[in-house]
Amino acid sequence: MIAIPEAFSTSYAKARVKFLEAGAIAGLQLASFKHPLPGRDGEQLATDVALEGDPAGPRLLIVSSACHGVEGFGGSGVQVFALHDTEWRAKAREAGVAVLYIHALNPYGFSHVRRVTQENVDLNRNFHDFSAPLPVNEGYRRVHPLLFPPTWPPDAANQAAIQDFVARNGLAAWQAAITGGQYEYPDGLSYGGNAPTWSNQTVRAILREYAGHASHVAWIDLHTGLGPNGVGERIYAGARDAAAVARARRWWGEQVTSLYDGTSASGPLTGLMWTAICDAAPQAEYTGIAMEYGTQPVTDVLQALRADQWLALHPEAPPELAAQIKAQVLAAFYTDTDAWKGQVISQARQAMSEAVDGLSGRAGAA
Repeated sequence: MIAIPEAFSTSYAKARVKFLEAGAIAGLQLASFKHPLPGRDGEQLATDVALEGDPAGPRLLIVSSACHGVEGFGGSGVQVFALHDTEWRAKAREAGVAVLYIHALNPYGFSHVRRVTQENVDLNRNFHDFSAPLPVNEGYRRVHPLLFPPTWPPDAANQAAIQDFVARNGLAAWQAAITGGQYEYPDGLSYGGNAPTWSNQTVRAILREYAGHASHVAWIDLHTGLGPNGVGERIYAGARDAAAVARARRWWGEQVTSLYDGTSASGPLTGLMWTAICDAAPQAEYTGIAMEYGTQPVTDVLQALRADQWLALHPEAPPELAAQIKAQVLAAFYTDTDAWKGQVISQARQAMSEAVDGLSGRAGAA
């Protein structure tokens, strides 16, 4: 075991070293999928994986981090701690459940303290059949002209226009318009892309290699940025299937929320990553959740996303302003306190244990 704060890192490069070292010390199978671009500090970027258990076994738990880049500061800590957690590892091993840790699904965003990929794509809106018509986000069309004023911070006129939109339509509509996913504005927020990104293709390759044989798959994808500080909302991540939702709630409790019934802090989304497991392992019974840990009020998080994209559109911004924005973005997705880190670890550890129980047919499982 290691102390909880030691599992977390202050940069992608340090997080990657901790993950690979922990996997090597544990004697696990490691593999790296190298990214074509360098990191913020010139470091090698990669999506790394560590597998514990029988690579041909029928029951697989996937634990992944940094789908949304900067959110990897929290998710990586969970993974590093788990690799040092001998009690947790013994439980999975004795239950006959293989565990696949996917570290840094979006290493570019993790390194550069951004939520998006190098293509300015929200990875969790990028899983579409791009040969078919893409969804239209009418709400985003309305708010896009308000998001990136000529100067930052926004002036009084811009603030007043946004306050008027929220007053007329509600905060939920503002959030849904911004975060739901859109495919028309490549320089905007929550852009889902017009083709599979590098990260999309890499995720699919990993799932084909490691999950293609499994008969039962569970997936816990680690996120941050929504909900009360330190609280891990368990958001159902699967098809609109009553039996699958019921199974997820048997495993992880009735507190599992869903985008389908409006119980989640997240609004409706399109192009979600979990669909890739259905393509890679169509034979498997799949059960998944996103663990969404709260940090700041949603208005602050949305403001940080606006600021970050404004900075991307204005590389000439003064260094002092750029540093302030990056600090704002990091704080929106990572609370750097021992208390928050302890909450994140304890809730993830419980969810992983419950997934093993579910996969192995123990208490709470079907």
